[in-house]
Amino acid sequence: MGNVVFVAKEITGDETRVAASVETVKKMIGLGLDVVVEAGAGAKSKIPDAEFEAVGARIGSVGAAATADVVLKVRRPTEEDIGGYKSGAIVIAVMDPYGNDEAVAAMAKAGLSSFAMELMPRITRAQSMDVLSSQANLAGYQAVIEAAAVYDRAMPMMMTAAGTVPAAKVFVMGAGVAGLQAIATARRLGAAVSATDVRPAAKEQVASLGAKFIAVEDEEFKAAETAGGYAKEMSREYQAKQAALVAEHIAKQDIVITTALIPGRPAPKLVSREMLKSMKPGAVAVDLAVERGGNIEGVKPGKVADVDGVRVIGFPNMAGRIAASASQLYAKNLVTFLETMVNKETKTIALNLEDELIKATMLTHAGNVVHPAFGGAKKGTTDGW
Repeated sequence: MGNVVFVAKEITGDETRVAASVETVKKMIGLGLDVVVEAGAGAKSKIPDAEFEAVGARIGSVGAAATADVVLKVRRPTEEDIGGYKSGAIVIAVMDPYGNDEAVAAMAKAGLSSFAMELMPRITRAQSMDVLSSQANLAGYQAVIEAAAVYDRAMPMMMTAAGTVPAAKVFVMGAGVAGLQAIATARRLGAAVSATDVRPAAKEQVASLGAKFIAVEDEEFKAAETAGGYAKEMSREYQAKQAALVAEHIAKQDIVITTALIPGRPAPKLVSREMLKSMKPGAVAVDLAVERGGNIEGVKPGKVADVDGVRVIGFPNMAGRIAASASQLYAKNLVTFLETMVNKETKTIALNLEDELIKATMLTHAGNVVHPAFGGAKKGTTDGW
């Protein structure tokens, strides 16, 4: 048999996603890999064990991880998980390494070659492996669906014999992948949409989706984008000017969706209680940065909280609320990355430590923390992460 790949069942918190789909299991078997799926791993993503079995996977217990050369997960393995893996195993997951040095060190100590999918470089070759984009896309969509469910009125303008229902006004803060999908979804539902972002490139993207762009467009704004395409942190002066413009705009909105996240840092505070107070009765806000402290003052993780009369939705893992779709995309990101490690002739896994994708995503290897951003010895850059 070829190298063994173990697809783990997620036990962290309320994680609903799984690291494989029927399609990706088929693909891995086609690459010559022996796939073991932990019993029940796909249940919350509506993939029964029988479907994995039907395409050639074996269903195993958690103990089967001990024989695996590769472990595929959604979230970073716990200490208990790590104890069940063999030294030298490759573990691929969303590792959330920022501020979790002890957990990263534990993976190194166990001799694991661990890879953080969220550190995938934003280059053309890696687009199909970009988990931040695939999951943010779904989070942006779901944010609008959650807002519509809580909002007491219809989203589109409706002209009826009994009178006209005005279109809901939706304001999206941050026009990255999640924000753009939120704009597109709110537009599909018939809302009047506006958006803001600190990156000049976002203006055109927002306009192309039929939304109005709101920002202080000074010289600092025109220079505000990192080489990796992420938003830069702006000066205090700019933030104050932008906050004043946004405060005036928010007062007229029915729904606000915030999507601002800078990897490895606390989420920037974008919406104050004062701004919430100024909103209309029945207004709704959705905070997609709740895992890093939130963009909205008063947001409560996992709850729909009443904050100064506005219902603020603070659901973590928004993509996980549509697990079947999220797992399908995440699994594809994983298998596309894993395929780069498979030698097509021998059908075995061989790590090429010089590959730019491996250099960018490898956290631990051969007993050491190797990533430069997390105490690794190798020189490198984290620009744009």
